[in-house]
Amino acid sequence: MSIPFVKMHGAGNDFVVLDAREQRLSFPAHVVRRIADRRLGVGCDQLIVLERDPEAQADVFMRILNADGTEAGACGNATRCVAALMAEESGERKVTVRTVSGLLPAEIIGPGLVEVDMGPPRLDWEGIPLSGAMDTLHLNLSMGPVADPAACSMGNPHATFFVDDLEHLPIESIGPVLEKHKLFPERANIGFAQVESPTRILLRVWERGAGLTLACGSGACATLVNAYRRELTGRSATVVMDGGELVISWNEEGRVTMRGPAETSFVGALEEWV
Repeated sequence: MSIPFVKMHGAGNDFVVLDAREQRLSFPAHVVRRIADRRLGVGCDQLIVLERDPEAQADVFMRILNADGTEAGACGNATRCVAALMAEESGERKVTVRTVSGLLPAEIIGPGLVEVDMGPPRLDWEGIPLSGAMDTLHLNLSMGPVADPAACSMGNPHATFFVDDLEHLPIESIGPVLEKHKLFPERANIGFAQVESPTRILLRVWERGAGLTLACGSGACATLVNAYRRELTGRSATVVMDGGELVISWNEEGRVTMRGPAETSFVGALEEWV
């Protein structure tokens, strides 16, 4: 049996999307790792499995499996890609995607351009979560050239370090250690942000379970939230990552929106060997 897939990306953050709405598909961790492998499989940052919404409130339920086989609670770039697929299927501009973290309304703004309401951030230490009660705006955490991150949750835990020179940070050596720091009982996505102006942020993210990616949608959202809390930006900014740009806003009602690209790279089929 072969299983059709769509290879998509949002600003370079790439996904293998499989449809399990009509037939149940199960992907143990070792299979996910094989598919995600860029030499032995298709290659992706996350495997996305589309399922029927068990509560029949959303157009689709999106299950997110990291490249290491672990499950994630949210992925902004994948949400835009799945919203684009669902909109193409239904012919509607507005769709709703459910993840394990909740409902995410999305709207097609133009060709290959999608805006998603990512909901309100969680700013309390329990909701992120952190290992104990502490000020989430200033964590007592440092490693090498970085220190004093801010933390929040956008459906998954994020810590943002603000730096002066993003280009020369040894992210590939400090990222894996910070991801698994004892402060983060569920591990964390570690963002490194350089604020160029109140409306422009440079960002690189070490994603838990995926490593350094070309873009991280929830990480961009968390970065804007934390930058605003630190009085470094306004409520809206363009976040520039290695794979492209996202426009992030945190409105007066407390909800975070993300606007950015969603593109299809190619389609194919997974054979039974996976």
